[in-house]
Amino acid sequence: MVQGSDGSFYGTTIDGGAYSSGNIIKLNADGLTTLYDFCAQTNCPDGQYPVSTLVEGRDGAFYGTTQNGGAFNPLYGTIFKITRAGTLTTLHSFNGLDGVNPYGALLLASDGDFYGTATAGGSGGGGTIFKMTPSGTFTTLYNFCTQSGCPDGQSPDGNLMQASNGSIYGTAHQGGNYSACVHTGCGTVFTITLGGTFTTLHVFDATDGQQPAAELVEGLNGLLYGTTAAGGASDDGTVYTMTLGGNLATLHSFSGADGFSPSGMIAGSDGDFYGTTLGGGANSAGTVFKITPQGELSTVTSFKAAFYYYFGPLTQGTNGKFYGTSYFGGADDDGTVYSVSTGLNPFVQVQPSAGKEGMTVRILGGNLARATSVSFHGVEANFQIHSNSLMTATVPAGATTGEVRVRVPGGDLLSNVPFLVR
Repeated sequence: MVQGSDGSFYGTTIDGGAYSSGNIIKLNADGLTTLYDFCAQTNCPDGQYPVSTLVEGRDGAFYGTTQNGGAFNPLYGTIFKITRAGTLTTLHSFNGLDGVNPYGALLLASDGDFYGTATAGGSGGGGTIFKMTPSGTFTTLYNFCTQSGCPDGQSPDGNLMQASNGSIYGTAHQGGNYSACVHTGCGTVFTITLGGTFTTLHVFDATDGQQPAAELVEGLNGLLYGTTAAGGASDDGTVYTMTLGGNLATLHSFSGADGFSPSGMIAGSDGDFYGTTLGGGANSAGTVFKITPQGELSTVTSFKAAFYYYFGPLTQGTNGKFYGTSYFGGADDDGTVYSVSTGLNPFVQVQPSAGKEGMTVRILGGNLARATSVSFHGVEANFQIHSNSLMTATVPAGATTGEVRVRVPGGDLLSNVPFLVR
């Protein structure tokens, strides 16, 4: 799920719906609504089985991918756009040469374009990194596995992220070291510039992790944090940290009692990181965990047997609570949407989280209709209120990287992450 600028949560289901091919859903205080059901036509030219998180574009519409369907081959996948009213447009159908099966979510980068990965296809057969404009102009930036042994990685199926230096970072689930992970390779971490210059930063060797399946996240200290689904001291997965230049260190190795196979982390508004594990914990059914930037891990909650398979990272709402989904479980064993409260205060979220002076950004939150001022690291900014959950502001001249503060009656609302001024 992802919180939209209207305060509602939007997401996808990989299966079910009117045509048993997945749908797009909206969730708010009024309940759950289906916005679109995939595969209404023969061979699913509109897409099938959406597996990734949606991302809200600057136009207020949501953008996402389906792992199958499309105009060229029903197994290849698509990129789509959907309005809040439920009007869907297929922007791109993969043809194999430009990629197959885009599992990861799209990244809305600071240049206004979307970046993503396809887990297979391309000229090397090991997947691709691509770029797409909001109107649908598609460009392949990099082809994995064009060299023997795939030293650069293979099967990139996690989300990309843009770091404070402007470059994009991601992981490849396989490839790299085939001596330590014989059949699949242990996976890699890579970086690519907006212009397409690619660099392999780290090759896992199982002792420091294996199968990095989730996106990286940048901490307040400028380091990147990530997880691997396997490897480490007990072969139950790891949490690792890495400099922007590629120096990696293992922060924590899971051992079963504290969970195993972590599926991803996000940065909480308190500066710590929160994530889920596929199994383990007190009931052997997975956990929600918290880990500090220094590596101190604690279990927030252990799931019961009725909830299981927590694919994808959590989302933190601007009310301070965390929201997530399970693949199975619930009354009909078809999955759930759940919330976890850790007592964190409400905050505001700035979209995008980086920009230049004079750029207009969106600010999401609650009680915004009563806002009296907005400042970027202490510098006052011009702003406009659109609703109780949405306002826009212009990055002021002289602003520097730091917190965004919205003044409302009863106390200030701070941004959950620093706004990066380029």
